[in-house]
Amino acid sequence: MPMQSGSRKTLSLGFTLVELMVTVAVLSVLATIAVTSYSSQVLKSRRTEAKSALLDLAGREERLFSTTNAYSNLEAALGYAPATSTTVMTAMPFGNGYYTLTVTTPTASSYTLTATPAGSQLNDTACGTFQLNQLGQQTVSGTTSAATCWGN
Repeated sequence: MPMQSGSRKTLSLGFTLVELMVTVAVLSVLATIAVTSYSSQVLKSRRTEAKSALLDLAGREERLFSTTNAYSNLEAALGYAPATSTTVMTAMPFGNGYYTLTVTTPTASSYTLTATPAGSQLNDTACGTFQLNQLGQQTVSGTTSAATCWGN
């Protein structure tokens, strides 16, 4: 009769349930971090559209001021194709529609340009609404500083 030892050699094939669950947990943590980071980068990239539109509109206002000595909120006066010649810029969507653009309180010597978040960009509480005036003052309504949001 052959001698038997007290230990049996077992051949392990595959993964145990514990190993599989640890792998799933690690992957879910990594996926959560990746999705959160991606979402914040998407919101941040869309802010560029708002800043570019405000700076373009400010340039149009300054160009108008250099020839007429007054600012305006009329689309035709600012070089946009209006529905009529007296269309006032109120909540004009631009670009991909993540912000709406308005010219508020235009007077002969001052203006305030506003880019208000719309659609999925409403989730951007860090910067919120962007504003720019005739003096070049840049402000935001969000929880982050204007210098951070405007990239100064």
